[in-house]
Amino acid sequence: MDSKLQELTAKIYNEGVEKARADASAILEKANKEAESILQNAKQEASRIIEQAHKEAEELKRNVINEIKLSSRQAISSLRQQITELILTEMVSQPVNEAFSDKDFIKRMIESILKKWQADNSSGGQGVYLFLPPEDEEKLGKYFETRAIELMNKGLKLIYDEKIGRGFRIGPADGSYVISFTEEDFENFFKNYLRPRTNHLLYGGK
Repeated sequence: MDSKLQELTAKIYNEGVEKARADASAILEKANKEAESILQNAKQEASRIIEQAHKEAEELKRNVINEIKLSSRQAISSLRQQITELILTEMVSQPVNEAFSDKDFIKRMIESILKKWQADNSSGGQGVYLFLPPEDEEKLGKYFETRAIELMNKGLKLIYDEKIGRGFRIGPADGSYVISFTEEDFENFFKNYLRPRTNHLLYGGK
């Protein structure tokens, strides 16, 4: 009886041990698989993060390079414009300034325009407003006041405008428009005319 009890006890013990070993082995195997899966996922996530970081770094590099290229082109373009303007100013400003300092030159220009105006408006025309800077009242204003009827039988009215530096403006008496012949107008005209040619001479087709 005792022998059978011992055998049964031993059998139960052994089965319990085996089951515990099997359970432990299963748990260990499951843990190993989960650990391997976690490690694999971690490696994949690390690879994804590294790849994304490389992509962002490349994108940043391209953006920086493009920005540098754009800034360089803008700086070169600005420098070219400054050089062109300096050359144009040297070419244009002094001759125009000298011309508009010559009151006889201004006088001849006004007379030529008034005669042309008179011829074009000989029938049914209207008078003319001549705008001069106040500083020219003595040398030009009085001259044209005395010749007003001779030059413009429809009437010539002189107006002194402080906004005019050198030169003059002219327009019909109804005030519908005014044509400007100031030093600044001529300087801008010649600069605009010469700018494309100057750029071509300096930089070619670039």
